[in-house]
Formats: sequence, structure tokens, C-alpha cells
Amino acid sequence: MNFVFISPNFPHTYWQFCDCLHRNDINVLGIGDAPYDDLEGPLKAALTEYYRVNSLEDYDQVYRAVAFFAFKYGRIDWIESMNEYWLEQDARLRKDFNVTTGIQSDRIGFIKEKSLMKQLYLEAGIPTARQSIVSDREAGRAFIEKVGYPVIVKPNIGVGATNTWKLENDSDFEAFYDDLPEASYVMEEFIEGIICSYDAILDARCEPLFESMTVWPPVMDIVNKDLDLMYYTCPEVPEGLRTLGRRTVKAFGVDRRFVHLEFFRLTKDRKGLGKAGDFAALEVNMRPAGGYTPDMMNFAHSTNVYQIYADMVAYDVRRQPEGPEHFYCVYASRKDGHVYSHTHEEIMARYGGNMVMQEEMPPMNWPQMGRYMYTAKLKNFEDAEEFIHFVQG
Repeated sequence: MNFVFISPNFPHTYWQFCDCLHRNDINVLGIGDAPYDDLEGPLKAALTEYYRVNSLEDYDQVYRAVAFFAFKYGRIDWIESMNEYWLEQDARLRKDFNVTTGIQSDRIGFIKEKSLMKQLYLEAGIPTARQSIVSDREAGRAFIEKVGYPVIVKPNIGVGATNTWKLENDSDFEAFYDDLPEASYVMEEFIEGIICSYDAILDARCEPLFESMTVWPPVMDIVNKDLDLMYYTCPEVPEGLRTLGRRTVKAFGVDRRFVHLEFFRLTKDRKGLGKAGDFAALEVNMRPAGGYTPDMMNFAHSTNVYQIYADMVAYDVRRQPEGPEHFYCVYASRKDGHVYSHTHEEIMARYGGNMVMQEEMPPMNWPQMGRYMYTAKLKNFEDAEEFIHFVQG
């Protein structure tokens, strides 16, 4: 089997996908713009071959790389980057090389455009916030008259919380439109709730081989208000989230991939959406959760999601068991310019036995992920909260 992995070196933890695929006797054929000598040792060992292009943005270069692999190794069975930015290019390559695994070009709009996502949610009867494309002031005012302040505005096509704002009054509204970028924007009613993700690895029948839940802060506030980031992967998946997550992947018709679906867990009753504690859809991401979250899932569930994915690719079954113990796996970071009560040494003295990861993050991640991160495995929610307060208090 030939698996073309686009940009296997970013994020750097993705070498583990390559390693597990390689261990399943799959040819892992990497395409990237980094020099081969800059690749980490474990990634080099996992790749059957690496083809460097000057730019992954240049479709012709990437196409020629895949064509070279097809000529040398035979039919290409998979093409994946597992990166939101390259999803459309991945789909185009699949079409050009007749690769039937993965999202096809005729479905990519429902994956990338938030307005089309809403359409599928509504057709499937999945609770979701009201939304409208707001290309001008008139459209924005009409939507606010319907739902009231506050509202969220974000690019119709975009990753994470980039260029996302909360408008709380007419002054915010006018300021947004005075400086409106050229990109298409959507406006959405503000929902009071906790952001929870349904993360799953799906087989060829769109059935989950692995499921997990992670609780997130509003990333928009982390970036815009320069707050410290904390989030955690839970030991179990609530039945309400499990049900909506499975219904969502069926509605979007995705299979044989790692998905990251975002939901609100309502903190108060909301007409048209549900009661406090219910879940409502936010948006879909047809790739693994970012950062070290896949590793946090491993620690929370005592398993190996990289191997589960590789076994899905090779055998379409799960062969990696979960351990008998489940935990809260908690990420808490620190930023430059903030004052903290406890030193690094004090954190390690208290939580060293629970710590599963701690390191300085790459500079490009500091605005979202913090400069220095601590990740610990803890038995219960109270311990998780205490850990966060100790690191960031």
C-alpha cells in the first residue's frame, strides 16, 4: 500500500502517524518543502522516500511529486496531509490520481465553508446556532435585528480563531464594517456554553473506532485578550456528545479519517437549541485536533491514536486496546509578560510525578499556545482544576 503524506514534518508530532503506518508495512511517501536534512530522525526512519518541493503552494510541483511516486511505486492508495490548510489541495490530488480514500473535491465546500456546514447541520436536524453571510452593513444589521447582540463574526473559510471577533454593541458593529477585510464573513448568534470537541477515528463505514472529548476555552479570547491557554481531554465521552458526533459524521459523509468536531455544551437553556447541559454544533474540522491533543488523548485513554489510525488504514479495524485506567489530561501554558505565583521548580516539585509533557513551544505558537507548556495526567476533575490554578495562578 502506498500512502502519500503531505507535509509530514508539521506539526512535528505527525512523525508518529508515519511511524505507525510504516510499522504496518505501508510505504509512507512524504512530500514537503523542508530540506530532508532538517527532518527529525524518527520521521526519516518512517519514510520510504521523501520528495522536496520548493513550495507546497505550487500545485504543479506537488502534482509532479505524486506522479513520480506513482511511477516508482505503483498506484497511490492514500493522499493525506491531516492539515486544514491543505484539505482542498489533498482533494484535488485525489481526483487527479483517482484515489478513492479521503474527502473528494465535490464535498470539500461542506468541509471548509462555515455557511455550507450550517446547511448540512440543519438538514440532519443537528442543533446549531443561527448564522448568516454578512457581506455588508445592511445584511449585518438585518441579522442582529433577528438575534440581538452579542454576535460572533468570522471568515466563512478559516482555521481556528483567526480574524474572529465578538461584537457586543453598535460601536463594535461599526468598527468591524469600517475595517472589513475582503474575505467573505459570516455572523453567528452568540451562544453561552463551553466548547467541547468530539474527536474520532472513523472506519470505511463511517463508524468510530475511537472516540474522545476535549474541553476548550474560547481560543478567540486567548488570542485577542492575551490570556493563558488551558484545556483538557476527558476520561469519558458523554452520551449526548457521542450521539451528535456520530450523527454529524454521517451527515457530512466522511469516512476513514481522524475528525475534530466542535460543539457548545449549553450553560443555560436556549430556545431552539436545548436545555443547559445539551450540546449544539459549532463547526467541523476533518483532521486531528491541533497541537499535542492527539498525545493528550493517548494519556487520557491509555492508548495510541496514531496506531489506531494506522490500523484503520491498513486493516479497517481497531487493534490497539485502551488501558484499564482513564484520566483527565490537562494542558496549561504560560506567556511572557504575565506574573505567576509559582516557579517552574515549584511546579515540577508538586506535579513531576503527574507530568507527561513540559517544554518551551515554538515562537510561532506563543500567541495561542503560550511560550511554556505543562501537561499532566490527573485522576479527577478537582485535581485538574487545582493543577491549572497552580500553574497559571
